[in-house]
Amino acid sequence: MTAAPPTWFPSDLTSALDEKLGIEITDWDPQRVVARMPVAGNTQPYGLLHGGATCSLVETVGSYAAALRAGPGGVVVGVELNASYVRAATRGWVTAVCTPVGAGESPLSTFVIEVCDDRGQLTASARLTCLARPAGSA
Repeated sequence: MTAAPPTWFPSDLTSALDEKLGIEITDWDPQRVVARMPVAGNTQPYGLLHGGATCSLVETVGSYAAALRAGPGGVVVGVELNASYVRAATRGWVTAVCTPVGAGESPLSTFVIEVCDDRGQLTASARLTCLARPAGSA
């Protein structure tokens, strides 16, 4: 792990879906949040990584990046997700690298997420936009 979660970040935010899919955050750098997920157990009937699992990975890593941007007490919700599948993954792990697009004072934040297989080949590219809201307003 390059960067650990900040001390203010709640340690109990892992969702049941993230646990079922085996999603792990491996780098908490706000400029480059990284997560990974096993292909095994997350495939469609033809043995390929399921697009829905890929979108869950993308939404998870992007939401954590948005939460880091929102800071202590902030709550984030996704408002748009766009994903394009480039190449199938059939084994090993996929890794999602999430980087912010622009910076500003807006409650909206947009991220580009690239998902690669163990060989470093791009399997999917996505864009996620999240809205930061005050605590208690999710």
